[in-house]
Amino acid sequence: MPSERAMKTGSACPPPPGPGKLRLYSMRLCPYAERTRLFLAAKGIEYETVNIHLKEKPEWFFEKTPIGKVPVLEKDGKIVYESLVCNEYLDGIHPDKCITPRDPLEKARQSMVLALWDAKVVGFYYKLITGKEDERPALTKQFVDGLQYIENALTQPFFSGDKAGALDYNLWPWFERFCMLKHVGFELSVDKFPKLTAWMERMLQLPEVKACYFSPEVHGQFGKSWMSGTPDFDVGLEE
Repeated sequence: MPSERAMKTGSACPPPPGPGKLRLYSMRLCPYAERTRLFLAAKGIEYETVNIHLKEKPEWFFEKTPIGKVPVLEKDGKIVYESLVCNEYLDGIHPDKCITPRDPLEKARQSMVLALWDAKVVGFYYKLITGKEDERPALTKQFVDGLQYIENALTQPFFSGDKAGALDYNLWPWFERFCMLKHVGFELSVDKFPKLTAWMERMLQLPEVKACYFSPEVHGQFGKSWMSGTPDFDVGLEE
């Protein structure tokens, strides 16, 4: 089994996975990669992981994906990249426990909520983490206003209905990382976001979420290292 430590520039390309074996190229604390790890855990798919140092990427990684991002899936010489594409691919090759909605209208609804997330929320999340102090009040307002769209879209216990599904897994990684916004004065309020806070509690009870979860302490350590300019992609691993 490959090491959990991130592979860097100059590292040798690992041999391809064996016949029928699935490999995930990931980064332990990347929210986009966590989307696919959640799908893999929910579907009970066996796989191996190769972690990538996203600031010092191995040269051979660009042969796997020209955009140089995680997640990437490799199986039998075939490559799939981009988190949402990877997740639909997993449902395609393991259709017995399909997570992606089969109903066209429900699939469209979930895609529209993700579009709202991309347009109204996630960009402000990153700006809040990296922005200047005098920009934070305006950014916080835009972030909170965007989150209200997501709160309003949650009409059942989970975004996908009575149980967690594709939209839940595709949104969750950033909610797990909301702890990183405490230093800028933001916490998800149960008064303002009662449905989202209750949903987070339900998500935290799921075995697949527990399997992929990192504590606020680990996220905090990684965030500090990222802001310092020398991100520690192996944070939390023993020497």
